[in-house]
Amino acid sequence: MKPEPLVPPVKVRDIAKPTPALSPLDLQKIVPLPPPYDQIDPQTLWKELTAERRQEIDASLDGVSALSLKRPEDPQEEERLLKGFVEGLRKLLSVENNWTFLQPLQLTLDHCTHCQTCADACPIFVMSGRNEIYRPTYRADVLRRLVARYGNGGNPIKSALTGPIELNWETLARLAELSYRCTLCRRCAQACPIGVDNGLVTHELRKLFSQELGIAATECHANGSMLQLRVGSSTGMTPAVVRDNIEFIDEEMSEKVGFTVKTPFDKVGADVLLLHNAGEILAWPENPGAFAVILEAAGISWTMSSDLVAYDAINYGLWYDDVQFARVALEHIKVAKKLKVKKIVIGECGHAHKALTVIADRLLLGEDNIPRESALTFLEGIVNSGVLKLDPSRNDFPVTLHDPCNIVRAMGIVEPQRRILRRIAPRFREMTPHGVENYCCGGGSGFAIMSPNNFANWRMLVSGRIKMQQILEAFKDELDPAIPKYLCTPCSNCKGQFRDLLRAYGAWERSRILYGGLVELVVNAMADVPPGFLEWEFH
Repeated sequence: MKPEPLVPPVKVRDIAKPTPALSPLDLQKIVPLPPPYDQIDPQTLWKELTAERRQEIDASLDGVSALSLKRPEDPQEEERLLKGFVEGLRKLLSVENNWTFLQPLQLTLDHCTHCQTCADACPIFVMSGRNEIYRPTYRADVLRRLVARYGNGGNPIKSALTGPIELNWETLARLAELSYRCTLCRRCAQACPIGVDNGLVTHELRKLFSQELGIAATECHANGSMLQLRVGSSTGMTPAVVRDNIEFIDEEMSEKVGFTVKTPFDKVGADVLLLHNAGEILAWPENPGAFAVILEAAGISWTMSSDLVAYDAINYGLWYDDVQFARVALEHIKVAKKLKVKKIVIGECGHAHKALTVIADRLLLGEDNIPRESALTFLEGIVNSGVLKLDPSRNDFPVTLHDPCNIVRAMGIVEPQRRILRRIAPRFREMTPHGVENYCCGGGSGFAIMSPNNFANWRMLVSGRIKMQQILEAFKDELDPAIPKYLCTPCSNCKGQFRDLLRAYGAWERSRILYGGLVELVVNAMADVPPGFLEWEFH
């Protein structure tokens, strides 16, 4: 392995220089995929920003744009943003303003030894051909230098004309863009021998830009958490639309499985409040349908809610804004208390798992700390109870498992889904690596819903490339399109990324790789259900 350079080719202080691009993406250095996909030229999947867009966007970083930032025409507005950034830095280091994450952030800023153990753990850095700006320590070092100068009552902006990094528009805009080049998978934190968390640095930067400067990805904020709080779901579905969609799904499921499936809404005193990622209802209705089939067949007392926000487990604030996160989480708990359920079960959505369990535990105290459980452990209990008659031979096709980062690495839910698969999928095989060592799908931290400008191309070629490699390796002896294969993906965000990734590389046509959730496989194996619940069509 080529040793790490002692002096990075793209120095951290370069982030402030008004150059056309800090470190353009070099398609010749993209790590190749295994055959037959090694014949796909990265250039065929790449789309440059148009000349018109390049003129409109000057947060030049790597030839990709997620935020479309442009220098304000009013110098006073530019100065306001720079001063707001300084104030945001001080708030990040304040117990009063950042009591949730101050301690791990301070430890990360103070104790990194720059050993670069994290670098080889980062799939984006590695698959990009080791582009320096994607190195996990890069954005953290920018933040360290800014904190050292401005974060503890340092010099005002007007005197910040010299030093390692000048705080100017280029610094601010590029750092904002750079915070959207990390999937927050936390592989770097897991690899660090002393627990430094560069993923947390990314999150805190996004939080600063959103809460202090009003800079955030449109898909996560305006079309995400704000839309969810206003109409009930980031999909735009109102309560009436959700109920209509679920009614249609119930009818379809009833026809397919041969018994009546009826989703109960707003049932007071149910044992379980089921929270789906509402994207499943629109894009992958077979997933909520399969949940309803299993719960009905198992005789579980359950309900969904038709209250605003409470039918959508999505909480995009997890990725970029603590205030938005808290607003959504509290709405979920409010409805659970209103319905007097015993617990909330979180459907197949990775970030919803982390949001309503790991992070919400810092917020939900006393009577608000209603029990929450992963659908994966809940489903294992149903499968182990013997209430479902299962015929594994119905799933006699190659199956591999994707480990959503927020469920597996962040929460430690590793074996329940595997014990289910070993029981119902005789040709199940693991990816390498897997479990807590898994690679992100490449759509983590909100990326799967983000496709502005040419950002989707970056997702396909860089952030998702190592996962595509893993999928192909898992099925390497059965890539013949005559053999149907199933990529089990118990996360809605990951499904969105795989839909785009498999389509971009033609994996359905070339290798007949289908993707879907875990509950669909369980229903497909139910002996009391007519064969063929899974439909081998690419969405």
